[in-house]
Amino acid sequence: MAKIKITQVKSVIDRPKRQKETMKALGLTKMHKTVEHEATPQILGMVDRVKHLVNVEEA
Repeated sequence: MAKIKITQVKSVIDRPKRQKETMKALGLTKMHKTVEHEATPQILGMVDRVKHLVNVEEA
C-alpha cells in the first residue's frame, strides 16, 4: 500500500465532536503536526471527513 502524509493546518476549536475525534484517531493533536499512514480505505475515509482541516500528500 502507498503511504500518505497528513498535516493539520487548521484548528479543531469550534468544530463538531465527530471531527475532533477523527483528528485524534488520525494522531493529529496540534497544529502543523504531520503523521504518516498507509492509504487504506479506512484512513482515506477519515481524511475525507476532515479534508478542510488537513493537507494530504503522498509519501
